[in-house]
Amino acid sequence: MTARPDVWLQCTVAHGDPRQRLVCFPHAGGSASFFRDWGRHLTDMEVHAVRYPGRAERLDEPPPDDLARLGREIAAALLPIADRPIALFGHSLGAVVALETARSLEAAGVAPAHLFASGARHAPYPGPPPEDSDDDDDTTASRLAALGGTDPELAADPLFQELVLPYIRSDGRMFHAYGHRAEPVLSCPVTSIVGDADVDADRRPWAELTGGTFQERNVRGDHFYLVAEPPYQLVRECLGLATR
Repeated sequence: MTARPDVWLQCTVAHGDPRQRLVCFPHAGGSASFFRDWGRHLTDMEVHAVRYPGRAERLDEPPPDDLARLGREIAAALLPIADRPIALFGHSLGAVVALETARSLEAAGVAPAHLFASGARHAPYPGPPPEDSDDDDDTTASRLAALGGTDPELAADPLFQELVLPYIRSDGRMFHAYGHRAEPVLSCPVTSIVGDADVDADRRPWAELTGGTFQERNVRGDHFYLVAEPPYQLVRECLGLATR
């Protein structure tokens, strides 16, 4: 796959000379549009959202099937814009993709400024749950709506199910195949962010995955807390930026 930034990244608010960049990684079944408003609110940085293959603008490409390789490909696309500090923000599946991207960046000599693991909590890795590949479309769509990231009416739409459910399932297969890799250990700071009502958070020993500082921040909400209350100020605080 190509490593061109314009293929892999979407930036809705560009900066001519940004102090730093924040790269956002969508959840399973998500696309870059999930973070389309972040650049308007985080005006003190340039926000990029990752465009995964197999959906939205890249619907004609095969979806990824190897999470570690996906991280390497995204890291290659980030290298041309690594002239400024880069922080990574991944939600749910995106947190693990961000982890692998951070590992590849560090292997290339680029240390991320920060890794935010959203929809994830520090805990022993329990192993992947059974894969529900045999569920029908309505069951899969209902589970998606119950997580809180998709409008129930939209999830029940047959056209939505036809377009979106194939790559949701593909993301699930990729995540199950990945499982967990304890190494290489990062050197950058890591912050996990988890909703106080999130019963679906990814569990992973995040504190052991970095030799840098680690903190876990609890916020209000469920697995998709960031739909109602995006953690803009928390991101600014962790990156050492003034309140705005």
